[in-house]
Amino acid sequence: MSAQTSTASPKGRKYEDVLGGAREIFLRDGFEGASVDDIARAAGVSKATLYSYFSDKRELFREVTRVECERMAETTLARIDFNAPPREVFTTAAHSLTRFLLSNFSLQMFRTCVAEAARFPELGQAFYQNGPEMGRARMVVYLKLAIERGQLHDVDPDMIAEQFSELCRARLWSRAIFGVQTSFSEAEINEVANHAVETVLARFAV
Repeated sequence: MSAQTSTASPKGRKYEDVLGGAREIFLRDGFEGASVDDIARAAGVSKATLYSYFSDKRELFREVTRVECERMAETTLARIDFNAPPREVFTTAAHSLTRFLLSNFSLQMFRTCVAEAARFPELGQAFYQNGPEMGRARMVVYLKLAIERGQLHDVDPDMIAEQFSELCRARLWSRAIFGVQTSFSEAEINEVANHAVETVLARFAV
C-alpha cells in the first residue's frame, strides 16, 4: 500500500533551499525568534525570492511542518508491507514513530507550537494535522484492512490508532520534551516500541 499523494507544491532548487533554510532557523530560534532575513540568508536566496513562494512566515512554517511529516510518513510506509501479519506491521510502525517523536525536529516543533498557541493557534493546528492526524489516518487504513481479514478484533480503528500512538510516547517522550534526558540509546527506543507492539496485540489481536 502506498502513501496518499500529497498536495502538489512548487518545485525547484530555490524552493527546496528556502524550505531547508527555514527548517534550520525555526529549529534554532523557534517561530517568534526566526526572522525572514535569517531564513533567506540560511537558504542563500533573496527575500524577494522567499516571498515569491510564501506570503508570510506562518505559511512557511506550515509548509516546513507538512513536508517533514510527509517525508517521515512516506519513509515509514515504504518499509511496511500492509499484507504482512499485524506484529510485523505494528513493529515497523512503532519503531519509526518512536524515533520520530524523539527527533530534534519533532520536539522543537512541538515546543514552538505550544509556546505560540495563544497568539498563533494555527501553527499548532498545522502541526497536528500534518503530524498526529495524518499518521492516525494512515494507520486507520491498515487497521480496517486487518479487521476485515479477521486479524484484529472489530474495535473502533480510530481508537486503536490513537492508543498505539500514545504507547509509543511512553517513558521517553516526556523525558525528552522537558529536557530531562537529551539522548536515547537504541535499547531504550526498542524497549518502548516493542512494549507498544505487545500491548496493542494483547488487547486487539485475534
